[in-house]
Amino acid sequence: MRKLLTIIFIFSMVIGVNAQDWQTDLSKAKEIAVEKDQNIILVFSGSDWCAPCIKLEQEIFSSEEFKTYAKDNYVMLKADFPRKKKNKLSEEQQAKNAALADKYNSRGFFPLVLVLDAKGNIVRKTAYKKVTPKEYIEILNGK
Repeated sequence: MRKLLTIIFIFSMVIGVNAQDWQTDLSKAKEIAVEKDQNIILVFSGSDWCAPCIKLEQEIFSSEEFKTYAKDNYVMLKADFPRKKKNKLSEEQQAKNAALADKYNSRGFFPLVLVLDAKGNIVRKTAYKKVTPKEYIEILNGK
């Protein structure tokens, strides 16, 4: 039993270290961006229905290369719009995401990835691209 608990603890620590720290509130993301002098990466996603969104998550955002870079260089903010009942967001989160969409994604493009400065101004726009995580980072950085 003790070995099992040790394994579970170690596994949870590894997952915690490698997990992407996604914000879900623009005000909080701006606060962190100012504090750390970083840009915000705002991602509009349909996590359970949008094929390019799912690919973007799997191929780029879930990669160790991207997570490592993002941890020190970006504040990650996600506005998710799932459709399946089991993935339904709280009403409060739905309202926050709708407000973000009204301001930044009124045409409803998915996925839409915006680079925002710490004040919330759009610096750059992109979407899913079939590139490596390194190339995607370069796109986000305007290179």
